[in-house]
Amino acid sequence: MEKTTIWETCTRIFRETFGDAGLSIGPETTASDIDGWDSLKHIQLLVTLEKAFSMRFNTGEMAGLANVGEMVELIAKRTATGNAKGR
Repeated sequence: MEKTTIWETCTRIFRETFGDAGLSIGPETTASDIDGWDSLKHIQLLVTLEKAFSMRFNTGEMAGLANVGEMVELIAKRTATGNAKGR
């Protein structure tokens, strides 16, 4: 999957999850940059991303991500390798 498509999908999901149609995310965006990004929203975000990209994230790989850019890189890598289960 192309990164442009991944970014577009992630942006749509972030906007829906946080209820902000004008929300802009970038590679360096972190939870502290977005109002309302708490543990509950984080889980909602991950579940929605998993559904959108037909994959499962494991706890270890998600805990190691520093920002949205790293999340997009993980999704791109997993969709390129067909490793949707995160093993």
